[in-house]
Amino acid sequence: MKEDFNYISYWLRRYLVEYMISIRNLSKNTQLSYRDTYRMVLSFVGKYLRKDVDLILVSDITPDIIKRFLLELESIRSYSIRTRNQRLAAVKALAKYIASQAPEYAEWCRLLYAIPLKKAERKLITYLEKNEMEAMLDAPNTKTEQGIRDRALMLFLYNTGARADEAANMLIRDIYIPLRKCETPIATILGKGRKTRTCPLWQNTCKALETIIGNRDDEEHLFVNRYGEPITRHGIYDMVTRYASTLYDKYPNMRTKRVTPHTIRHTTATHLLLSGVDINTIRAWLGHVSINTTNIYAEVSIEMKSSMLDKCDMPDLKVSKKHWRDDRKLMDFLDSL
Repeated sequence: MKEDFNYISYWLRRYLVEYMISIRNLSKNTQLSYRDTYRMVLSFVGKYLRKDVDLILVSDITPDIIKRFLLELESIRSYSIRTRNQRLAAVKALAKYIASQAPEYAEWCRLLYAIPLKKAERKLITYLEKNEMEAMLDAPNTKTEQGIRDRALMLFLYNTGARADEAANMLIRDIYIPLRKCETPIATILGKGRKTRTCPLWQNTCKALETIIGNRDDEEHLFVNRYGEPITRHGIYDMVTRYASTLYDKYPNMRTKRVTPHTIRHTTATHLLLSGVDINTIRAWLGHVSINTTNIYAEVSIEMKSSMLDKCDMPDLKVSKKHWRDDRKLMDFLDSL
């Protein structure tokens, strides 16, 4: 039976199974994010039009319905503007694909693309002070196997500035620890957009990683859970937030920071900047594509701003109280005109 190009189900299967995986080779996280978006959109459109999901047409997904969907995300589901924009971007990506394959939907695609992204408020980056980060690293009980792994994992996050999913996907073969001290130990990290970057490791990071690696095979995941299975980014998130909560009494300011694995990433960048590392090196360290993304860290440190203010402190200027009419040279000049 010939499939009908008018149904959105036809295009969704091709886009998710063929285009995203085989042609674009997009990351698993991107695939899951887009899949979840289309699931929510179809559910909303079906409920709004009182149609079964398998009967929804491409033309049913109008700009008006998408605007209503976005409004529900913000007002009812309490989605942030950033997440709302991500969902809209996924809808636009599907529309662009459909229009490229079926030109008769070009105008439909143009109308969807006309829906603007919302301007989000830019918030300052949250990071941990030096003593707070040291307290996080000292929090795990290193007398237990899990505590040893947790400290090694947090030390790795702080050393490399890796994202949670980047750390979760690390294999043992991605860590190079040389036998000779004259060589630099390196972690090879696969980041966003499947871009690979290398990051030097501190000696204490190497020692912590060597402890958890032991005699395991190179193809095994670097960080595993208590069952010996690869740790997930959600597992890393839970671990970091759990240790942060134990420090709230000693460091009350941490309550306001919402400490997550990404907070440690921001901490790495900020501490590098405060140590005098140039912004372009930090960009490569974190795996940012654009230097503009890294420039946000120049805004976060009050300590750095204060030091700059001291350097350009204005000298004391003595203001003359003499009246201009008493200036003989000025008066002579005016009389000569």
